[in-house]
Amino acid sequence: MLNTKDLVLVALFTAMIIVLGLIPPVPVPWVPVPVTLQTFGVMLAGLILGPWRGGLVVLTYVLIAMIGIPVLPGGRAGLAVLAGPTGGFLLGMIPGAVVTGFLAGRPKTNSSVSGQQGWSAAAPQVFRCWIASVAGGMLVVYAAGIPWLGIVTGMGLTKAAWAIAVFIPGDLLKALIAGIVAQRVRRLALV
Repeated sequence: MLNTKDLVLVALFTAMIIVLGLIPPVPVPWVPVPVTLQTFGVMLAGLILGPWRGGLVVLTYVLIAMIGIPVLPGGRAGLAVLAGPTGGFLLGMIPGAVVTGFLAGRPKTNSSVSGQQGWSAAAPQVFRCWIASVAGGMLVVYAAGIPWLGIVTGMGLTKAAWAIAVFIPGDLLKALIAGIVAQRVRRLALV
């Protein structure tokens, strides 16, 4: 059962992903999937809110898009989006947030890292959040999106996987930034 705080956090993070989706997507010439900041929001939701609330955030975002409200990058919306090349990535974000939250684990607050100062206290948590973001926000999303892309476009699984390789450096950077931001928020135990 969700309490008022949970509902507010889910709404806030859903709005954050919507805002990140409004930033114009950057098209990639040889791939019908643009570079967007949605996965950054998925990573943050899982890292900061945990698996269930993070998953609920992304599920809410996807449902809002599916009922026709243009919250996806480029102002897209509706069930037809699922039939396109990005449909698998969009659906993969839901379990991606859940996996990210599970792997990130419970945050360590200021009192649980007393005696350690600065980067030496933060580095292990940032690394853990980065690994969780890579596993959930990248690998899980890719595992759903690449086969979907290969089938919808007819390019096949291998060619789709190679086409998506262009996104890996940017997604690794998003995961690192999400890890740094989440570690700061989690350390303060704000959520």
